[in-house]
Amino acid sequence: MTELNPVADRNPPAATLRLRTLIRLRWLAVIGQSVAILLVSYGLGYNLPLGPCLGLIALSAWLNIFLSIRWRGSQWLSHRTAGLLLAYDIVQLAGLLYLTGGLENPFAFLFLVPVTISATSLPWRSTLSLGALAFGCATLLAFLHLPLPWATEGGLQLPTNYLAGLWAAIVCGTAFTAIYARRIAEEARQMSDALNATEMILAREQRLSALDGLAAAAAHELGTPLATIALVAKELKREAAPGSPHQDDIDLLISQAARCREILSRLSQHDRQADDIFGQVKLSAMLEDLVAPLRGPDVEIVISTEPENRSKASAEPVFRRNPGIAYGLSNILENAIDFARVRVDIKARWSGQAITLHVTDDGPGFDQTIFDRLGDPYVTTRPGYGAEGEPPDSGGHEGMGLGLFIAKTLLERSGASVTLANRKPPEDGAHVTILWPRAAVDAGKAA
Repeated sequence: MTELNPVADRNPPAATLRLRTLIRLRWLAVIGQSVAILLVSYGLGYNLPLGPCLGLIALSAWLNIFLSIRWRGSQWLSHRTAGLLLAYDIVQLAGLLYLTGGLENPFAFLFLVPVTISATSLPWRSTLSLGALAFGCATLLAFLHLPLPWATEGGLQLPTNYLAGLWAAIVCGTAFTAIYARRIAEEARQMSDALNATEMILAREQRLSALDGLAAAAAHELGTPLATIALVAKELKREAAPGSPHQDDIDLLISQAARCREILSRLSQHDRQADDIFGQVKLSAMLEDLVAPLRGPDVEIVISTEPENRSKASAEPVFRRNPGIAYGLSNILENAIDFARVRVDIKARWSGQAITLHVTDDGPGFDQTIFDRLGDPYVTTRPGYGAEGEPPDSGGHEGMGLGLFIAKTLLERSGASVTLANRKPPEDGAHVTILWPRAAVDAGKAA
């Protein structure tokens, strides 16, 4: 038996299996096979080679017992070990089918189970190897097998064309199920990785926000020792003889202590000031803050903000400072600037009920071949990403396809709906629309 990978036990790979999972599935197979064999033999009265069949089933049971005693159930299997155990399951099933009619046995479809398990958990190489083994066993069983057990003496002879159809159905069903299961599992892994990346960004922003509270706590704790230092410095100055060479040093110590107390005083008041002043920002000011570090000589950025109905102009929305909104908008603006040729337009409109933000550029627009998947993780329109033969520093656009997904997720968490589209011909470029219910983000309306 191939040794289990001890390293995998501590750091499980992204695509692997636990030993406990395969043991439980094999126990399920052992119970199902035993019930089927005993029911057909004693319940239906069919003449089965009962001894060899039960021997093959007992072999699987003993293998499970050996694995349970030899290794912990929580152990992660290496790809090679998991593939070998699934290969055993295919061979054991082939042995049972050989004894009970080969492909004529209706349980021949169970060949797809080990291949499907491999497709969801193991690399493609392992899945292709197991699929080839299952196809080979199915092909041999079409020609080499004991007669299908039957109640009458003559047995049942199925037409050759029907057996060929059974073989094709098993092969096609196994291939289709494996591909489908693989695709679903891969999408689930990608979504999990993308959500983990989103949570890491949010955690980083939360840590930055927590620094304000830490600064205020530090100011409170350092106030007393700093006051003691200032007091001692004044006493030293009072007791120092006139013209003492230490007089200037004492004066410097007193002035620096006073400066430290002033800084700590500001830090201790930071939370209140942040709530009153820095905790809120007007829409226009927020856009200017986001765009300021992105401005450059190559692309012109034009910002316009106004109410939708000038005759009934409402007050400009005031946003609460939100790291998620800031990161999401920054990512969308960066993408627009990256792809724009000469200009990016940012138009903000608001009414009493909604706030709408339009971001348009004059670049090539969204790629139509992946348009339906925009906003999903690991989908990118950057032409340099993944291009064969292009080195990473070739100067083309690069990306992992997570930026737009994270931006869209963060904005939707704030209550926004994000719409991606291309500009109508003859204009070129992308058009991103972000719509908030005003009560969800406007500090004044929400209050």
